[in-house]
Amino acid sequence: MARQAIYTKSQDVAAYELLFRDEHGNFVMGLKDDDATLAVLVNSYASFSKDTKAQMPFFLKVTDKVLLDDELPDFPRHLFVLELLPHTRVTQALIDRLIELAGQGYRLALSGFDPSDTKLHPLLKVVHVLKLDIQLIGLSRIPALVQKLKPFNLELLADKVETQDQFRQCLEMGFALYMGYFLSKPDLVRGKKLPGNKILLLQVLKELQNKHATAESVEQIALKDPELTYKILRVVNSAAVNLRREVNSLSHAIALLGMDQIRRWVMLFLAKSDNGKPTELTRNMLIRGRMCELLAEMLEYPEPMECFIVGLLSQMDVMMDMEMDVLLNEVPLQHSVKDALTKREGQAGLVLSEVEVYERGEFEQLKKLLPSQFYEVAYRHSLKWAEQVLEALQ
Repeated sequence: MARQAIYTKSQDVAAYELLFRDEHGNFVMGLKDDDATLAVLVNSYASFSKDTKAQMPFFLKVTDKVLLDDELPDFPRHLFVLELLPHTRVTQALIDRLIELAGQGYRLALSGFDPSDTKLHPLLKVVHVLKLDIQLIGLSRIPALVQKLKPFNLELLADKVETQDQFRQCLEMGFALYMGYFLSKPDLVRGKKLPGNKILLLQVLKELQNKHATAESVEQIALKDPELTYKILRVVNSAAVNLRREVNSLSHAIALLGMDQIRRWVMLFLAKSDNGKPTELTRNMLIRGRMCELLAEMLEYPEPMECFIVGLLSQMDVMMDMEMDVLLNEVPLQHSVKDALTKREGQAGLVLSEVEVYERGEFEQLKKLLPSQFYEVAYRHSLKWAEQVLEALQ
């Protein structure tokens, strides 16, 4: 199981879509099966956001069979959007059932809408959210379609938005919600340079990878940036570290934290956006880093921390709006890290590829370095860990 973010116009997360398969890795066509009941999904994924201040709703794919059998468990209406699939068999009985569910407070969505296929058109009067696959329909055909859909007062969701340019075009067309990998590719700016504070953080990270590094050698680099010095001192006194001790120098603070903890915090500072990028991007960088590290530990790789670094930095190009090759030319990272990031080579590169496939919900393409349940455990843990870190970074 995995999840994919659904964004608003301002690129804030509005909801998540659940991506799952059965125990054999196949699409779940009927959710009543003992192995994949709706109740299990609800109970499992409600825990994803139960500790956050603002709970995010989930888009949950359901079949007409499940809906007509009237076996939906009682769960919070505001936390789940019931998503009808394009192969839904539309009958008067189904429409009556959907009207009943809407009256009970459920929000309904329809995915895979094809304007040339009239069989789903009766559902437009019932559902609240309509997903339009912009790759399937074609951007050139969408403006006219949007005009035809206006009388239905639907919340339009642009699906398969791959680039920032496509996002901007959909924004101009009036879409309210967006899905796709448009945040996974950089919006390039010619001549853009990595900000000095990020370069310094990478220099500190490079020093921390040196087995002969000391608190004093790290201090010499960190002291060049007053903000970084302040951040490290603040971390020492944070609730996350729980060390209430007076420090007399930056090297003393580093020694109190320990080199491993300093390494982690430097990478977290790297992941935090300073240029208006959405929080979801930082969250995804944290999830990737932690999941790469956990899989590496389970696989008994000798350098799980290197896998954490690779996972975390794998979207630095998006964060900084720079091509990865250009970005890495500016920073002093180990060749194994650079090869993993640019070519997906080595153990770290292999693990990163697996995590990228997993987070997209393309489970059938996994190389299965470990049994499926290990991936899910690592993913669930990484989600929770990322939320905790984001709170600490605030």
